[in-house]
Amino acid sequence: MFNMIIPAFIIGGVICVIGQILMDLTKPTFTPAHVLVTFVVGGAILGALGLYEPLIKIGGAGATIPLSGFGYSLAKGAIDAVRKRGMMGAFSGGVEATAVGIAAAVFFGYVMSVAFRPKG
Repeated sequence: MFNMIIPAFIIGGVICVIGQILMDLTKPTFTPAHVLVTFVVGGAILGALGLYEPLIKIGGAGATIPLSGFGYSLAKGAIDAVRKRGMMGAFSGGVEATAVGIAAAVFFGYVMSVAFRPKG
């Protein structure tokens, strides 16, 4: 059990540390939204180049849960769909591969917005 938990913790922690360093060093111009987009795009690029797969094999959920894992899933879904359906798969493959995560985010976001009142 620990041979799965420790690598996931280390890989996930390193990804989070990189995000925190980016936010701390580029504070006035690089907002948290920029960091989120950077992670998704970075994961997609690393996934398309085949460089993110080794991180997943080592870190498991530590590499797939952060936003870089979402970008990887988008790229992998698009690449697989292009192989199966041609160029039209590039437009639908990423969404199909990440549909469950997107639906869960929308559903739970809605539930939390109904259950709790935001402080404004």
